Amino acid sequence: MTTETAPSTAPSRLEALCLEKGLKMTDQRRTIARVLSDATDHPDVEQVYRRATALDPRISIATVYRTVRLFEEASILEKHDFGDGRSRYEESPQEHHDHLIDVESGRVIEFREEEIEALQRGVAEKLGYRLVGHRLELYAVPLRKPIATDVE
Repeated sequence: MTTETAPSTAPSRLEALCLEKGLKMTDQRRTIARVLSDATDHPDVEQVYRRATALDPRISIATVYRTVRLFEEASILEKHDFGDGRSRYEESPQEHHDHLIDVESGRVIEFREEEIEALQRGVAEKLGYRLVGHRLELYAVPLRKPIATDVE
C-alpha cells in the first residue's frame, strides 16, 4: 500500500509575516508569498509572475504588481535597484547584509563584512552622527586569469 503525501499547508515565512501584520491572505497572495519565500535570487516582478503562474495560472501580472507593492509597504519585502533597470525584491532580511552585483551576469551575492560595518559606523561618528541604517551595493566583474600568449 502506498501513502501519498499532501502538499505542505504550512505558511511560508512571508505568509507568516503577512498574517502577523494583519494582512488579508487570499490564495493568490499565498502563492506569491511562497514564490518570494522560496526565491534564492532577487527576482523582479516578471520573474515572480512566471513562477507564480506555474503554480496557479489564474494569477495576473496586475495581481503580482499589487501584491508586491502591498508586501513592500508592509515592510515584508525589500526593493532593490541594482542598476539593470528592474526593481528586484527580497524578503526583508532579519539580519543586515550587503550586496555584490556581477555586472556581467547580473548575479547578486549577499555578504556581511564586519570591517566594512565598523568603518561605516566610524565615518558617521567622525561626522557627528550615529548610523541608523545603510545600504551598500558593490558592482564588479569577475577576476580573470590572464591568458598566456606566445608574444612577450
